[in-house]
Amino acid sequence: MFSRRRNHQAAERARERRDREDSAARLRDEVPELTSLRLEVSEFEGDRQIPEASHIRRIVVEHAPALFLLGCTDQRCVDGGHDLTRDIMRALRMHQSNFDGEHVCPGRTGSADCSRRLRYIATASYSNDPS
Repeated sequence: MFSRRRNHQAAERARERRDREDSAARLRDEVPELTSLRLEVSEFEGDRQIPEASHIRRIVVEHAPALFLLGCTDQRCVDGGHDLTRDIMRALRMHQSNFDGEHVCPGRTGSADCSRRLRYIATASYSNDPS
């Protein structure tokens, strides 16, 4: 029963995230000069990197929402995740080609705060970059 409820909650969170992405402004409209964006994402628990949670995300600028939400990979985490939107959009609007950041998951695992931390390294290119 608990597993079914957890699956239902996860499906509901995924649907809410898709709805937010569908209703968000498009990245190409917010930063028209942006031609490519690559995010290297690593997740940590304390100082230990979680290898299976590390990945590279290539953003399809033409179709992507101006919204950067990544779920927490701790299956026990409730109400967690990583909203990187504000920091990434600020860097993109400033035409930064290389930038990075970190975000602590605000969720809870039982009665404790979630201990997951996400680190990202971004590489962006713009149509007005000198070649």
